[in-house]
Amino acid sequence: MSNLVKLVEALEDKIGKLVEKQSQSTHKIAKLERDLELSGAEVNNLQKHIEALEAKNQTLKTANAMLGSNEYKKETKLKINSLMREIDQCIVQLSE
Repeated sequence: MSNLVKLVEALEDKIGKLVEKQSQSTHKIAKLERDLELSGAEVNNLQKHIEALEAKNQTLKTANAMLGSNEYKKETKLKINSLMREIDQCIVQLSE
């Protein structure tokens, strides 16, 4: 009978340890999920920042070309032509 009692106690001990490990794993998973959410939000913020910097870079390239730089002449001419077409369309709409 004492053998059976020892087996039951050992089993209870192992079950207690498993329950504790399961609880720790649950907490660890919750923490990792929160970390993942924060990382996702940070990635989104950085992506928006990159897009803003790219737009600013493009604006600076255009301004540099308008100041006489030969490096971006073609892009500037295309942009000016596009703006002129838009202005022509506005004039046509106003004259109707």
